[in-house]
Amino acid sequence: MLSIDPKEISTKQLHGYLLGAVAPRPIAFASTIDAEGNPNLSPFSFFNVFGTNPPLLIFSPARRVRDNTTKHTLDNALATKEVVINVVNYAIVQQMSLSSTEYPEGVNEFEKAGFTMLPSDKIKPFRVAESPVQFECKVNEIIATGSEGGAGNLIICEVVKIHVSDDVLADDGSIDQHKIDLVARAGGNYYTRARDGFFEIQKPIATLGIGVDEIPLEIRHSIVLTGNNLGVLGNVEQLPTKDDVDNFRKEHPEFIGLETTKKHTFAQAYLTKNDVESAWKVLLLN
Repeated sequence: MLSIDPKEISTKQLHGYLLGAVAPRPIAFASTIDAEGNPNLSPFSFFNVFGTNPPLLIFSPARRVRDNTTKHTLDNALATKEVVINVVNYAIVQQMSLSSTEYPEGVNEFEKAGFTMLPSDKIKPFRVAESPVQFECKVNEIIATGSEGGAGNLIICEVVKIHVSDDVLADDGSIDQHKIDLVARAGGNYYTRARDGFFEIQKPIATLGIGVDEIPLEIRHSIVLTGNNLGVLGNVEQLPTKDDVDNFRKEHPEFIGLETTKKHTFAQAYLTKNDVESAWKVLLLN
């Protein structure tokens, strides 16, 4: 394993390792205005939601590694204390990327990237009309994490109004993750399209799962079952009873007398189908 002391490599190298490993990251497509009212638009992937009451978003326009300069978004947020955070979906990802070009101060990235400027209701910066969700925000605080190239600037934003396109809503009014079709940032030139990789993991049960430590050693040390498999098996509240296992044996005589590896392989197949109860019954067959 490669082990790295951050102080022993260049900031550029460290930047690459961090962004390559901490991914995918959501994208804050931030719209601001300067003190003269000139619009600016730029994407940032140091971003997430950090609270609901109050509703807080935080993104970080880092100081440029190459020359330690700051970005117009940071300068504008300091000057006006307002920002719109627009989310980025697949339909606008190429235009979003184009807007990240470092145009000179005063150049309107909305126009350069072909986006429509939509007036906000409560703040001055414009929204991106093509974005499926737009958050109008007041800047509560900006925290500089350092003064050298690569240092972050945490812009803590309180959401004062949310706009959601009808096109991305489910029948119950919630946001449909397939319809919204979000993209996220990875390392280098890579992005990921979220809906292409969706899978579900049921949240741990309201009571207590038995835990992996309560799984019999023969199963825990399986050469077939993975850590993920064991995590699912450990999330049951209780094991099947002896009667349950006996009834399963009668219904599935083909599993009687299986050697351990084959038994674990069949159990894994049940887990793949989300049938955890049957997986346990196979595993507990004598």
